[in-house]
Amino acid sequence: MDLKYKRILLKLSGEALMGDSEYGIENDTMMQFAHQIAEIASLGVQIAVVVGGGNIFRGVKGAKQGIDRAQGDYMGMLATVINGMALQDALVRIGQDVRLQSAIEMDRICEPYIRRRAIRHLEKGRVVIFAAGTGNPFFTTDTAASLRAIEINAEVVLKGTRVDGVYTADPEKDPNAVKFDTISFADVLSNRLNVMDMTAFTLCQENKLPIIVFDVNNPSNLKRIVSGENVGTLVSA
Repeated sequence: MDLKYKRILLKLSGEALMGDSEYGIENDTMMQFAHQIAEIASLGVQIAVVVGGGNIFRGVKGAKQGIDRAQGDYMGMLATVINGMALQDALVRIGQDVRLQSAIEMDRICEPYIRRRAIRHLEKGRVVIFAAGTGNPFFTTDTAASLRAIEINAEVVLKGTRVDGVYTADPEKDPNAVKFDTISFADVLSNRLNVMDMTAFTLCQENKLPIIVFDVNNPSNLKRIVSGENVGTLVSA
């Protein structure tokens, strides 16, 4: 199969791991994601993954409850490590070679994030999961995804969401919202559309790193994207 993308960064929200549950990790959903990732890895795609932690804890929400914001963000980073360990376990169970790297060192459960080591893992066909965000408070996992994608020279950031692309308005609230197949970074900003947080989005824009927003719950979408089909919305320069 001809591949359009040979090295990708997949961003999964923590909420995506909940499935139909209200909290935590739903095993069937996690296994579905693992099978999708392993399938495109078998085609020769080099895959890095950043997983959010919103299914367990969000620093912003903690701050609203009186927790110090920086402390809350560190708690959220630990939540992403839990999700990363769960995804690692799911991939191992189906025979996919995988490494978990954390921006906060935790030697007993994962490797520290080292850029050259991560790239070497990718070159050897291993899926690499990046956990603990950037290791700094006040930055989202979207920003971590953009940063890591640039560092490993990924060709695209694939942002898996509950909707199938970028719309003129929230399609879950506005039935008249219209989907974009492609849109420029400048038009996203001028129309104030919600793709990523501003720090993450600006990183991609300045480094001319395209973003594809797509429905992660459709099990065929990842394979279709890497093979060059038009899926979701492409945001590019």
